[in-house]
Amino acid sequence: MVSSVENTQVKQKDREKALVVAITSSAAFETGQNDDVYKEGVAFPLLQALQRVNERLLEENPAEELLFDVVLITTNTQQQQKSSCITSTTRHYGLDVSRFCFSCEEDFVETLLENNVSLFLTASQNEAAKASLRGVTSALLSGQTAAAPSEQLRILFCGDSLMQEGTFPPSVSQSFITQIGEMRSRFSVMDSPLTFIMVTSRGDRENGRQALEWLRTRGIKVDEAYCLAGAPRRPIINLIRHHFLLSNSVQA
Repeated sequence: MVSSVENTQVKQKDREKALVVAITSSAAFETGQNDDVYKEGVAFPLLQALQRVNERLLEENPAEELLFDVVLITTNTQQQQKSSCITSTTRHYGLDVSRFCFSCEEDFVETLLENNVSLFLTASQNEAAKASLRGVTSALLSGQTAAAPSEQLRILFCGDSLMQEGTFPPSVSQSFITQIGEMRSRFSVMDSPLTFIMVTSRGDRENGRQALEWLRTRGIKVDEAYCLAGAPRRPIINLIRHHFLLSNSVQA
């Protein structure tokens, strides 16, 4: 069974023009059995960063329609039984969430498709893989996401995947790339609330340059680029403080 609840306390976006982002409520909040207001989860800074991008877009143009339209999706049966806590927690923190969707594990991908979701973010690798197989751009959230900033949305691209596949990874749809690239173009080079980062681990600087050019021709102008030339990737990844990684496999 699938049900959706519209958040009447926020202005609804035009779903045909917005970039719809679905985040699992289990990633957004740490749910407890006796809590009226849940604690902040790993995706909390991400939710704030998405909201900040929207605020800046509307500051630039009050009539802007290319905005993030955030949906919280719940697949856990126990959490669904306390659905009012999820909605009240969202409102307590002042989060700009448009809709709440409650779905069983078997139907959650259909819920994503029905809501025209462009990006699905979850802490479950199984959920991310299932959504990706159905063509929904998906990424895995981890404890690293919790350490990301709340004032700037930071998206990491894996340059090695791009050069290996010669196309965007299967987990990344072209429609998402078009929308996110267009959204980034609304801001100047400096002081943008939306930042693209690319890391290449293998090869030399030429490989990194080619990956940058490849992204640029497809509408993604990278703000930060790191060519590691075989050096370990983990130290720089820890410093980047990205919210999620887009790669050829669903990973954090």
